[in-house]
Amino acid sequence: MPHALTELKVRTVTRPAGAARHDLDADVCVVGAGVAGVSAAVESARLGRDVVLVDSLPVLGGQMVNSLIGLFCGVYGNGPDYRQLTHGIFDGIFADLGASGDLHHNRSHTMTVSYDEVALGRWVERRIRELGIRVVLGASLTGVEREGRRINAASFATRYGPVRVAAPGFVDASGDAALAWEAGLPCRVPERTIYGSQQIVLEHLDEEHKPGREELAERVHGQAADWGLIRRDGLAFFFPGRGTAVLNMTHVPAPLDPVEASSAQLDGREQADRVVEFLRAEFPKAFGRAKVRSYGFPGRRQTRWIKGVHQLSLDEVRAGTRFDDAVARTAWPVELHDRADGYVWETFGPDHVHYVPLRSLLSPDCDNLAAAGRCADGDAAALSSVRVMGPCAAMGAGAAHALDLAGPDGSVHAIDLSALRTRLAANVDD
Repeated sequence: MPHALTELKVRTVTRPAGAARHDLDADVCVVGAGVAGVSAAVESARLGRDVVLVDSLPVLGGQMVNSLIGLFCGVYGNGPDYRQLTHGIFDGIFADLGASGDLHHNRSHTMTVSYDEVALGRWVERRIRELGIRVVLGASLTGVEREGRRINAASFATRYGPVRVAAPGFVDASGDAALAWEAGLPCRVPERTIYGSQQIVLEHLDEEHKPGREELAERVHGQAADWGLIRRDGLAFFFPGRGTAVLNMTHVPAPLDPVEASSAQLDGREQADRVVEFLRAEFPKAFGRAKVRSYGFPGRRQTRWIKGVHQLSLDEVRAGTRFDDAVARTAWPVELHDRADGYVWETFGPDHVHYVPLRSLLSPDCDNLAAAGRCADGDAAALSSVRVMGPCAAMGAGAAHALDLAGPDGSVHAIDLSALRTRLAANVDD
């Protein structure tokens, strides 16, 4: 008589009435696992806090990994000195990915850093696990329990059932101020769309014949209409020695409506495909054998952000205003993508640095919430100069320390600013 292949038995089940909810308690709940949220979670864990990190994507890393941005911007100051303005998680990333050959520094008016998104994704995952941070992925925010000036809990829908996270401190690093919005806190939206981008990674390129930045921009501007390209400029970031490049040559709307957002994602891929056809035809020596290795998740720049205690202004950015409660700094240009065909690009001088105050991360109506990254408050132009990865990571660290100084029952509006400055000295002082 033949033996059974397995002794595993199968049961028939039905969903019980009032299916169990997954309840988690933490010291800090961070919503959003991009560069700002990862920085906030890592810094909170280093401070000894029990952290739950939640993201709507099924993977960690947010846009920096999964939108295939491939370039750290705003970490360094302008030439000729190229001072490193943000430390924290970047010190570890640069050391580890530098040792493995997975990043490359690029010098122009400022210094940017190209990176391999796969290697960065694994670095993030390993760091989160090493620190014991609990992670909930593929979780969409469905509600916030708020009592007076405090958020008590946030609820999420997952394929494994509802999840409720209770904590005395919250960081909104969602990119769209989703936590603040669901909590009923005032938020800001631009009067017209600020375009995102569909990034792709191309492979099988010939780096010896790659076009210069000005040549590429000139050719795109002159031929865009003939090829049906919406954006009339663009960039191809080559990774030296690998025959690959990240393309940033599309403009895609970033609506907050679910159907429109899904449609925009499909449209973005169509735009990207037209860009590849254009490059193959116009620069055959460099791109003749080009093949799309991967399409990123839609990149979003500025959609919705909190109404903070202080709205960072363009005048403050241009003046390099130094705030007593500064948590982040950068020298990145004003980069406002509010036109379909192009964008505003206003650079600053060699010694310029501008700052983000803690007050721009805080809602005037909540004591235990700090925003970070694209959720911080600024006018449209000011926000466009601080929503890149360098200052976003610094804001995440600043949010973590503000909540830590406030304690479980205190207010982020009443912390010791001198203590905050001491803690954040590496990110705001030379």
